[in-house]
Amino acid sequence: MKNNKDEQEQKQEFLFDNINYKILLIGIGVIVLGFILMSGGGSKDPNVFNEEVFSFRRIRLAPTTVLTGFGITIYSIFKKSK
Repeated sequence: MKNNKDEQEQKQEFLFDNINYKILLIGIGVIVLGFILMSGGGSKDPNVFNEEVFSFRRIRLAPTTVLTGFGITIYSIFKKSK
């Protein structure tokens, strides 16, 4: 028969709490959103330059979104458990 102490020792503990994993998934989602915002703007004809490459969305908004996502994921790693 196993006593109560043996059962507690065999119980697997995760490295992070549930909230850490939720924040991590949110951060990954924000990073993916930033890369989606960066996509597009190509030209069908390679000899024609498309000014849409330098739009606000691709130059300012998307990189800021990606960096924010990285900040969220770093926060989720460093957040202390209770």
